[in-house]
Amino acid sequence: MPMKEIVRELQGKAANLALRMPISWINILAGPPVTVDGRTLDGRTQWLLQLLARSGQPPIEKSSVIEARSEYDAFMLEMGGRLAPIGEMVDRIVEGAPADGSPGRLRVRIYRPAGAVARLLPTILYFHGGGWVMGSLEGYDPVCRYICARAGCAVVAVDYRLAPEHKFPAAIEDAVASFRWLAENATDLGTDPARIVLAGDSAGGNIAAVAAQLLRDEPRPPCLQWLMFPATSLAFDSPSYKSCGEGFFVTRAAMEWFRGHYLNNLSEIDDPRASPLQASDLTGVAPALIFTNGIDPLRDEGKAYADRLAAAGVKTFHREFESLIHGFIGMRGAIQAAARAMDDMVTGLRHELAQLGR
Repeated sequence: MPMKEIVRELQGKAANLALRMPISWINILAGPPVTVDGRTLDGRTQWLLQLLARSGQPPIEKSSVIEARSEYDAFMLEMGGRLAPIGEMVDRIVEGAPADGSPGRLRVRIYRPAGAVARLLPTILYFHGGGWVMGSLEGYDPVCRYICARAGCAVVAVDYRLAPEHKFPAAIEDAVASFRWLAENATDLGTDPARIVLAGDSAGGNIAAVAAQLLRDEPRPPCLQWLMFPATSLAFDSPSYKSCGEGFFVTRAAMEWFRGHYLNNLSEIDDPRASPLQASDLTGVAPALIFTNGIDPLRDEGKAYADRLAAAGVKTFHREFESLIHGFIGMRGAIQAAARAMDDMVTGLRHELAQLGR
């Protein structure tokens, strides 16, 4: 193992141990509580941010794409907690997904819960976060296993094409192609074509939201969209970008770095396929569960999108986790408040799926 990886592994283990100290110790070490916009940062999260600041790792915007991807996957695997038990995991290839204008091959990973008795399971079509640049099926394996086990649903994680090798709208094309493949092959896969949930976090939430708009007129459209701290506007002009844009894990500078790699040019910011908040008409899209974080640059645009959907007559549920930061789903193994929030999000999803058809 290269020395850099050995050091990183030791740093990860040390950080995990530090985060598992009694909260009374952490409150002393982390210093006075941090409050932003009337919201108080979770104590363990505050301590994690201090540990990250001391780690010596360069910020994302100062990293190469290769370095950023490696560090992001390592973080997700180190902080994601124990792997939840599932019944089956298998990789498949979606034939015919667009690839730079020609037919291509798109990898998906299918998770099935243990002990499932339903003949056709509801399915979560999941698009990972990572700013359209980072993230992978491997890095998000703990997240997808957890969702599968706790929701009792099949999960189909999509290995969509990443920027800058594949710029906008490649990820959107892959999302639409993967949904249509899943809907067409659902019965053979043991999943219910009438209960496909479009889901994702951060950039993946952006992709899921855009796909929900584009697929609203399908013969069997998505039944729900489950958006976790989604990026809904690439303009970066909301008040939370000013109050939370520095020092809270994902920064404005990092988001600009992502946007620069993803878009072909800044004129695409107003394209609804890049900024779903810019859509002129949201009627008829799938009902939405939208979760945002109190101390997050993307907080206000997520709430604004929930408001726009509700105003268009779309059944919408929005909840803000006031004390948490962007990206907390990758921190379940280290941050207790993140673990509780994930439980709450899955409970909300299960409730909405149970209401379908009633």
